[in-house]
Order: sequence, then structure tokens, then C-alpha cells
Amino acid sequence: MFMSGERLIWDPLRKKEVALTPEEKVRQWFIQVLNADGQVPLHMMMSEHPLQLGDKKWRADILVWDRNLHPLMVVECKRPDVELDQKVLDQALRYNMVLGVKYIVVTNGLQTRIAGPGVDGKMCFLSALPKYEEML
Repeated sequence: MFMSGERLIWDPLRKKEVALTPEEKVRQWFIQVLNADGQVPLHMMMSEHPLQLGDKKWRADILVWDRNLHPLMVVECKRPDVELDQKVLDQALRYNMVLGVKYIVVTNGLQTRIAGPGVDGKMCFLSALPKYEEML
């Protein structure tokens, strides 16, 4: 339920209006980055995807699926005033323990870190967001 006067934004993945919090603003911005720059089709993304590891429940901010509907990328979004430190990276890595994705992204809207398979197959930081076809 939304409070009177609360600003809303349309989430094209959840197909509904959601409260425009600072984190949500970052999430909606990065959905557009994935779609426009990464050429990820909107129907191959999901926001607020539920996860469970042991008895802990989480929600991945954005999940990108491959064509076989296997998780391909997980994105953890933070408010712009949250530093992208080891704690944030650890959170995304915990999600990956459940998902087993090829790409992990953490962003606060000001900085974005993208990790994916390097030339040796090991996970490394990438200099740019790969296109969806390259990620497959």
C-alpha cells in the first residue's frame, strides 16, 4: 500500500507501479541500461526474484535469464550513498551460491562493477557490460 503523495515509478519487469525509493531508482536505471546498452530483452529479466540459501531468504534485485531460462546474471542495486565494498560484493556472491550465474553486477548508480568469465574461464572484473548475445 502506498502513502499519499509517495512518488511512484513503473517497473516494466513487475508490470506495476512501485515506490520510487533511492534503491528503486537505481534498479530502474539499470534495467534500462541492460535493455538499451546490453540489448537484454525485457522478458528475459526479472526484478525482486526470491532466493533461499539454507533458512535465509533474499531477493535478487535483477535477474537475467538465458534462452533456456537458466540464470545468467544477477544484479545487486544499492542506493547512491552506499559504497560498493566487500560487504556488497559478498551479498551478490551469496546469491550466486544459489543461482550459479556467469555474470555478477553490483551498482549504486554512480559506480558499477561487472564480473564475468575471463579468458582463462575464471571470474574477473570486466571493463564494460557485454551484450546479451555475448553473454550467452
